Amino acid sequence: MAKRKRVEVAAPAPVQEQAPVKKAKPSTKTTTKSTTKPNKNATAAREAAPNGPVEELTFQIVTGSYDRVLHGITATVKPTGAADFADTFLFTAHTSAIRAVALSPVSSPVPGQGQKVLLASGSTDERINLYNLSAHPPNRKNQELLSSVAPRPILENSKNRELGTLLHHSSNITRLVFPTRSKLLSSGEDSSIAVTRTRDWSVLSTIKVPIPVVHGRPSGDTAPFGGTPSGVNDFAIHPSMKLMISVSKGERCMRLWNLVTGKKAGVLNFSRDMLQEVGEGRHSTGEGRTVVWGKSGDEDEFAVAFDRDIVVFGMDSVPKCRVMPDTRTKIHEVQYVTLDGETEDNLNILLVSTEDGRVLFFSTATSDLKQPDSEDKTLSTAKLVAQVGGKEEGVSGRIKTAAIMQSKELDPSALYVVGGSSDGKIRMWRIPKDELAARDGSTKQAGKLLGTYDTQNRITCLAAFVMIPRPDGVEESEDEVEEEDSDDSEDEDDD
Repeated sequence: MAKRKRVEVAAPAPVQEQAPVKKAKPSTKTTTKSTTKPNKNATAAREAAPNGPVEELTFQIVTGSYDRVLHGITATVKPTGAADFADTFLFTAHTSAIRAVALSPVSSPVPGQGQKVLLASGSTDERINLYNLSAHPPNRKNQELLSSVAPRPILENSKNRELGTLLHHSSNITRLVFPTRSKLLSSGEDSSIAVTRTRDWSVLSTIKVPIPVVHGRPSGDTAPFGGTPSGVNDFAIHPSMKLMISVSKGERCMRLWNLVTGKKAGVLNFSRDMLQEVGEGRHSTGEGRTVVWGKSGDEDEFAVAFDRDIVVFGMDSVPKCRVMPDTRTKIHEVQYVTLDGETEDNLNILLVSTEDGRVLFFSTATSDLKQPDSEDKTLSTAKLVAQVGGKEEGVSGRIKTAAIMQSKELDPSALYVVGGSSDGKIRMWRIPKDELAARDGSTKQAGKLLGTYDTQNRITCLAAFVMIPRPDGVEESEDEVEEEDSDDSEDEDDD
């Protein structure tokens, strides 16, 4: 009993009470150090801002290919400026080559629910496939094992869903556009432009584009009767949603449409002198390949792309300038971009991707136009501000398609350009806006190549958007809803 009392009297409790007191001093030191660390990280993030975003920035990239494959890729850009690519989905979506893909604006935020983006893909099989994509980055939890087994990184998003297929076109799909989240416009080689409501996917209206009348047939033409080239190449919708321009095969003109009434508003023929100046001679088709709306300062304008040059028109439909300095290379992608937070004329940029592997940036402001250098030319030339890709970066193959994005929250001082080549490679560049806004009069190799990813498919079209960080509690609530839906479906199957 005495020994037991001695053990009890030994009382280690005071020793345990003193231990935290002794450790309290280093704990205060560690707290002071921890308070200084975020400041150092913040300054480091600010210093790294010229090379990358303040935090990790994730992009969702979707590509279509000649090989009928629809490929979804996430590109995560780190503050250091490096980009990591991972596959989110990869499957054969159509029975023939995919010609067009389109992404809708992000859905409005709802408490407790994730935001979605609609994806549409069109092919030469006359079908339009519809999908629902999550606007938030996929969860990396429990996906390391799958990535370790596969030859390429995989990061699946369980929120992506297939919605269905539209069959209202009778020929190849040429163009898909979501002007708003509630409407989808599609065009095809059946010379029609369809307006579809996304709420129930019903066709609200169909615009019939006249089929061109062929005056004479070239020798050796083996096309059947009525099989002359026809169909809509491209269309562009004015930001007011009241006016649309379309260009078609076999027509040396563009058509204006009133979207309020759904009827033709006018036809503007391309003059012979203008076509010859942009490289469309006697033996060329003279048809517009692409048309886009844009701005130059406070005035609206639109650009019509031909095979090897682009003509910019004002709102009075008078040619303002041509874009390419020469007609030695073919043109593929044309887009307008307005740098956020700026209002100067030179910050409305026209992006052009070419056959020789370059992505060019032009300014169409009146003060930047170069007067023609010979008497036989009447159109001014736009100013080449900067370029990415090309032989300087080892890019020699054509850049078939491109997309441009910007994040106001995480990296407001830069643009991100994604280019898809016919050799299957995707390249991502980060371009500071200051390099595009400079007026030093010289063309420079702008931006930095963040990374290259080989899809192993011949890319034909591409679309991309900036993903939104997932709000807290969204994933759990959506999983509960999905479990309830699955339970209901199982009950219906049992009945």
